[in-house]
Amino acid sequence: MKIGKQEFKIGERTYILGILNVTPDSFYDGGAYYSSGRAIDHARYMIQSGADIIDIGGESSRPGSKPITPKEEKERILPIIKQLVQETDVPLSVDTYKAEVAKAALEAGASMVNDITALGGDKQMASVVKKFKVPVVLMHMQGTPETMQKNPKYKNVIKEVSEFLKKRASFAIRNGIDESNIILDPGIGFGKTTDHNLEIIANLKEFKKIGYPVLLGPSRKSFIGKILGDLPPEERFEGTLGASAISIFNDVDFLRVHDVKSTLRVGKVVEAIKKFV
Repeated sequence: MKIGKQEFKIGERTYILGILNVTPDSFYDGGAYYSSGRAIDHARYMIQSGADIIDIGGESSRPGSKPITPKEEKERILPIIKQLVQETDVPLSVDTYKAEVAKAALEAGASMVNDITALGGDKQMASVVKKFKVPVVLMHMQGTPETMQKNPKYKNVIKEVSEFLKKRASFAIRNGIDESNIILDPGIGFGKTTDHNLEIIANLKEFKKIGYPVLLGPSRKSFIGKILGDLPPEERFEGTLGASAISIFNDVDFLRVHDVKSTLRVGKVVEAIKKFV
């Protein structure tokens, strides 16, 4: 898979997306990198730490969050994208479900779209991805960020999420997106209970059977806090590394994380051990 100027050899190792939330209200680092200068500095730090991709988002998708306008979202992310493409060949992903925002970000130099609605939130998104011929992450979510954690229910979470992702991949292909540009994300924390999230991580290889690379975003999520006795996001570091280690062992292709350097180190150890399994 080619993302920007980089070749990603799917199946050789787990690649790391560094999270850059340019928002005042994200669940873990909301406001920390809200100014362009601080955001760019943090992106540089993640790149120096070894991030394979920087995933830039201008709208929070935490449980209970409300949408913002495309104009406001673009004002938050475009200056950062324009600056970073001048400094680095590390690919930039735009975390948005709005076609207008994705188009502007891709024109500014981003080379991947991370869509939490799996091309379902904006009818024009598929055509934008097709036009720019970039990879797109199709994520599963039950409900919307505002409602998704109120009472998520499944008869069989693995089967239902898998069926959804298969349908969205087929939709993408029917709309002219090359199958080599599709990445699937089961959507940890997006309309799932703690047990649902744990079952997904334990059964990641089931999603791999669909036939596309799999991305996961467990970083600092609430299910980790609940397991550890209702710890807040800033105390979920070790738990996130545990979830990341199991995900890497279960062959996840991409991990979207806040803590790049530590996750890369965990990955190297897990992948060294996997060679003897």
